[in-house]
Amino acid sequence: MRIDRLYLESFRNYAAQSVEFDPGCNVILGENAQGKTNLLEAVQYLSCAHSARAKNDRELISFQAGAGVLSGEVFTRERTFTLRAELYREKRRKLWVNKVPAKTAAELSQVLQTVFFCPEDLLLIREGAAARRKFLDAALCQLRPRYAAALAAYRRAYAHKTRILRDHEEQPSLLELLPEFNERLVQSGAVIIRYRAQFVERLAQYAAANHADCSGGKETLSVSYQTVSSVADPLADPAEVAARLREHMASHRTAELASRLCLSGPHKDDLRVEIDGRDAKSFSSQGQTRTAALSLKLAEREIYQNVTGEAPVLLLDDVLSELDPRRQEFVLNRIAGGQVLITCCEDDRLPRLLGGRVLRVENGSLRPS
Repeated sequence: MRIDRLYLESFRNYAAQSVEFDPGCNVILGENAQGKTNLLEAVQYLSCAHSARAKNDRELISFQAGAGVLSGEVFTRERTFTLRAELYREKRRKLWVNKVPAKTAAELSQVLQTVFFCPEDLLLIREGAAARRKFLDAALCQLRPRYAAALAAYRRAYAHKTRILRDHEEQPSLLELLPEFNERLVQSGAVIIRYRAQFVERLAQYAAANHADCSGGKETLSVSYQTVSSVADPLADPAEVAARLREHMASHRTAELASRLCLSGPHKDDLRVEIDGRDAKSFSSQGQTRTAALSLKLAEREIYQNVTGEAPVLLLDDVLSELDPRRQEFVLNRIAGGQVLITCCEDDRLPRLLGGRVLRVENGSLRPS
């Protein structure tokens, strides 16, 4: 899997830019605030119709422009696909795969998959549960279209239930709608939990091996999935998981009405990461948590490759500068075997180490270096 060409128009600080990528390694050089990360963000957007850096699509459109365009030629499954996204300030975006309108982001993900790794991800272990749920959701939405649909359904039902809980004292009749949205949360939540449990089962295996390699076999990493307490086996049949969710939600009804908050469901899930049997979030050093985060992100790439048979495009945003030499070497040894786009500031050492194509970006303009 690779992206061969990318065209941007009025995207971030790129007025109009066309670029060709090497099928192996692509090093993107430039000073800060020139557009290096924006380039990786564009590739990521074409894989999932979402940006990890923007709250909405309007933020991706260049200042003074009313619309933006992203288009890419992707080679996968022995053929070439053209992906296109048109972003607008005042109306809904439009997506295409080979000039055929795409109804959902999942249609893009079935063509192009990416793993995006930035310096903030090195703090993944230390952050709150929301950051680790975001990591799971981003990975699974690309890998499993049914998961993406279930997550969207869950978020819609969650928003409706939140409004009911918030306003029910002023409008008591809203409580008549609560059972319907509870059941929607139960049904979509059961699908979410099962997919997350399956993914974490593989993630734990690959991440543990990565962490052992990076630490020279001195540390043991374990990863486990934490979900609703009534769900004893998240890998059970979805009907069984739904039944346990239903019970848990019923037991929290009084508390939810009193607090006006949704207190039960997979929106509170977490990943527990332990190093040598101790909670990494609370007891591990900065170096250990960075190694654990590296291990998780690289494990995500391995899972994609084993499920689909192709390595996803790896997007590394100035990550190596945040790592010590031993962890730099670990990453460099792991990125072979697929296409990589890696950004860095002016540093001649990295291009020599990696080979491939070197591009220089300056004020939203790219040129070979």
